[in-house]
Amino acid sequence: MKTYGNKVVVLFVMLLGFVTPAWAHTGIGITHGFMAGFVHPFQGLDHLLVMFAIGLWASVQSGKMLWQLPVIFLVLMATGAGLHFVGFPMHYAELWVSLSVLAVGLIIWCNWSFSGYWAMGLVAVFALSHGYVHAAETEIGIGHLNYVSGFLVATTILISLGIAVSLLDVMRAYVFRLSFGLVSSTVAVLSLAN
Repeated sequence: MKTYGNKVVVLFVMLLGFVTPAWAHTGIGITHGFMAGFVHPFQGLDHLLVMFAIGLWASVQSGKMLWQLPVIFLVLMATGAGLHFVGFPMHYAELWVSLSVLAVGLIIWCNWSFSGYWAMGLVAVFALSHGYVHAAETEIGIGHLNYVSGFLVATTILISLGIAVSLLDVMRAYVFRLSFGLVSSTVAVLSLAN
């Protein structure tokens, strides 16, 4: 038992060295077009974790939630991007992104299942903030539709990977849940500290 605890501590310390504070939201340079949108979610550990976790969590919720949560995430992510493009101010969007990473880490770690409305509400808040900060990386009036299409396709792939991993019954493995929770919590805490 002591060996298992030591391995978890070593994994946690290694993850601290792996995480960078910049993630995907550098604010440097202007991006546009399908490929820029497609690549963007893969450049940020915060995005990767949340989108992958939506697939995992949709499987834990099961039933209609298996497809409803991913669809809600995609639609509201596009809505969040649209809010940015029309100039609607979403205060603390980056904070909500960081909190979403922490929340999904805890949800997966504890294997929580919520009522449908609570799950959809959380996913909606996560998606709006992620879509908004994705759109904040583009210049107003340049290739919005292509950029949004790119990050929606990438998001669909990441959510699908989460569902696939969950269907392999990995979610029952305590070590997987613990590791995912530690990674997400570390990323969230470092993000909130910056």
